[in-house]
Amino acid sequence: MVQSLPFLIVIIPFALLFGVVALEAGMDMAQVMGFSVLVLAGASQFTAVQLLSDNAPAFIVILSCLAVNLRMAMYSASLVPWLRGASGLQKAGVAYTLIDQSYALSIQHYERHPRLSLTQRLAYFFGTATALCIPWMVASWAGARLGSAIPDDIALDFAMPITFLAMIAPMLRTPAHLTACFVAILGALLLAGLPSGTGLLIAAPLGMAAGALVEQRTEAQAARRKQESRKQEAGR
Repeated sequence: MVQSLPFLIVIIPFALLFGVVALEAGMDMAQVMGFSVLVLAGASQFTAVQLLSDNAPAFIVILSCLAVNLRMAMYSASLVPWLRGASGLQKAGVAYTLIDQSYALSIQHYERHPRLSLTQRLAYFFGTATALCIPWMVASWAGARLGSAIPDDIALDFAMPITFLAMIAPMLRTPAHLTACFVAILGALLLAGLPSGTGLLIAAPLGMAAGALVEQRTEAQAARRKQESRKQEAGR
């Protein structure tokens, strides 16, 4: 929970901004809190509010939000090796509270401490989730309640890019990580003109594939070097 606290610097303004935007879009308090408590996904919440404001059909809103949150499927897949033995109820709790920040903190902690027990891993994850998700809900309520009092010149929309930069930078430790990052960035820039953010949905798997390819080659080279070293030792 303590390690999660720095993220509140950006989560709270972002949640305040959602409360303000949702209120301006004509939602009442129950609807605002329904989004923040039931959906609990900042980017898709903003997407939904924008589309609803544009009178988009409900199925378009749902599909767009699912597309925006598709990255959670990738997050979930990478958590499977660490949380494989969790019960169904525990997995449901992880799925509900899985956000960018809780994932990033947890996966880094698991990689640094691979000998943690399943109980310790779950405890760490739910510690991050408690410290991050509850303030999101409270700040969303505050934004909707106090939105009209927030000056227009306070740029709350800075929160999202800074949050992602803070999460990604410490994770770029290997050539595979760097390759995945920069291929995804390049793909996102080249495909930025595609509608409804679909360019990001293409760029993300491209980055993952590139990173996996580099990691596979790196591991193969390491295995060859180890095999050659053994041959040399046997020859001596």
